[in-house]
Amino acid sequence: MKRDRSPSTRRVAALLLTAALAWTACFAAEYGDIQYKRKAEGTDDIPPAIFPHWIHRMQYKCGACHDEPFKMKSGANEITMDMMQEGKSCGVCHNGKVAFESNFDTCLRCHTK
Repeated sequence: MKRDRSPSTRRVAALLLTAALAWTACFAAEYGDIQYKRKAEGTDDIPPAIFPHWIHRMQYKCGACHDEPFKMKSGANEITMDMMQEGKSCGVCHNGKVAFESNFDTCLRCHTK
């Protein structure tokens, strides 16, 4: 049996491979992502926040976040929704001006399973 190696077949195969990789990337944590442990009581039904470090790293240099507002040490940074609403921690940028606002309309952008 002869294989079909026409340019259109190769394009379709490349498109399917790209789509499959993009789809799996949506559901898999990336290298360097940080999953925050939930500490607040009564929030067991809310997934923990996942910080996509690689996305931020593509757009900013380390000094944009380290050492202020975030220490470069695992577990050293307390992050709460109240702090974000006060413009601290993630809220420094996620205020609706620099980046999307962190509020109850955007929960699933960070709190993913």
